Amino acid sequence: MKSLGEMMQELPPDLKQEVQDFAEFLAERRKPPKQKFLRLSWAGALRDLRDQYTSLELQKKSLEWWSD
Repeated sequence: MKSLGEMMQELPPDLKQEVQDFAEFLAERRKPPKQKFLRLSWAGALRDLRDQYTSLELQKKSLEWWSD
């Protein structure tokens, strides 16, 4: 059986590029996903409503507002 290097040498340049692209795709797919950090730019946005609602009521209200 031929080694991968030997087989690559026999390929035309366009197919070599295709094999390289596929190998890069496979390597990228195996990497763990980049960790995304939660943005809390909304934190405290409902502060003025805390005296009118309990935290549970406020959670339900925010879900209602979100779906409107």
